[in-house]
Amino acid sequence: MLGHRLDPTILREYDIRGIVGESLSADDVAAIGFSFAGLVKEKGGGGIAIGYDGRLSSPELEAAAVAGISSAGIEVFRAGCGPSPMLYFATQHFDADAGLMITGSHNPPDYNGIKMTILGRPFFGDDIQTLGRRVADGGPDTRPGAVHYSPSFAPYVARLLEDFRPGKDLKVAWDPGNGAASEVVGSLTAALPGSHFVINGEIDGTFPAHHPDPTVEANLEQLKVLVSTTGCDLGLAFDGDGDRIGVVDGDGHVLWGDQLLVLFAREVLADQPGATIIADIKASRLFNEEITRLGGNPVLWKTGHSHIKSKMAELNAPLAGEMSAHIFFKHRYYGYDDALYAAIRLLSILTVSETTLSDIRQALPAYINTPEIRFGCPEVRKFAVIDEVRARLKGRVGVLLIDGARVETDDGWWLLRASNTQSMLVARCESTTDEGLQRLKSELRAELELSGIDTPDF
Repeated sequence: MLGHRLDPTILREYDIRGIVGESLSADDVAAIGFSFAGLVKEKGGGGIAIGYDGRLSSPELEAAAVAGISSAGIEVFRAGCGPSPMLYFATQHFDADAGLMITGSHNPPDYNGIKMTILGRPFFGDDIQTLGRRVADGGPDTRPGAVHYSPSFAPYVARLLEDFRPGKDLKVAWDPGNGAASEVVGSLTAALPGSHFVINGEIDGTFPAHHPDPTVEANLEQLKVLVSTTGCDLGLAFDGDGDRIGVVDGDGHVLWGDQLLVLFAREVLADQPGATIIADIKASRLFNEEITRLGGNPVLWKTGHSHIKSKMAELNAPLAGEMSAHIFFKHRYYGYDDALYAAIRLLSILTVSETTLSDIRQALPAYINTPEIRFGCPEVRKFAVIDEVRARLKGRVGVLLIDGARVETDDGWWLLRASNTQSMLVARCESTTDEGLQRLKSELRAELELSGIDTPDF
């Protein structure tokens, strides 16, 4: 295949992502598939599993990727349409050496992209930049590799249900947001005991009901109404490609990623005392305190699903999670982020619990915190700003610098980091009092102003 020029903006930290017809085309995806297959071959791999989400452009891009991979002489397993974790499962199920998922994740409908794994590890960062250079160089076609139609839907759903633990019946509201998890949700609700109410349950790449991002509370309003009107015990939502979960309790309150992680850790640590549990740098103090209280070893690490997966493998951790509600189970599962599997584990906890999810949430220690605060910063400045802030904090006690800067004080903590995927800085503050939260905000704002950043009212 001849060398091919990619728009450099699509080569992101964790994946490839762009606007279809503008920065990303079928020809781009074919060239990427070809070059990715060449990398797999050089590493001794033989087969690549490929899947795609429910976006309107995904079938065309999947076909282009298959053509590119095959022309490099690599065997292809076409897993079909479904969520990203179904593709990750397919790499295990078909013993493939790599996986390629056509997905725009939770981005708007005109976006699409590619997530990749290779030899059991995430493909990100420098890997993606190397891939971009290989695409530009091109390479010789070989005898086409075999292409297998290997539908993964049924075995994936069966695997999810394997870990369901029956007990009391629950009333559950579901909102897959017309995303790639929609049909899986339909199969799960048909098989699970209890009463189930599903909205936005058909795959529709235009996302007519709401944006498929359950970490934005406004996108959970329909689910909250459904929980209230049907008297459900909880509500479950998923993002566009099914690797992030949203949870609403019976009173309509959201449980965020770190709260869910603590809830899951109770079961994991009862089975594996002293185990390491990982959260990203944005997690509440609740995480450290509760994991320690439960006898586990809490570890904070860099934000980003690829960073978390790599750290899990390094530390042999059975459980990890992010504030963005990627939940990773190695305990009884494969170690990747699967929101549908997390839903099954949550339901299994609640079916045998004497208390409701609302009771569990209310019993957790309470902190006052900001949501994730995002504000624009030029791409050429965002990492420089973080370096400047770090330099001013040098030598100060209570500063964690693994991903941006997290500063612990008597009032609580504040965090500032650069987004790896957007021209933005990201901040968060947490305290036990309103007054303490205001002092943390003021300190954060002062640091930003010293670097010439106009701060929004937060």
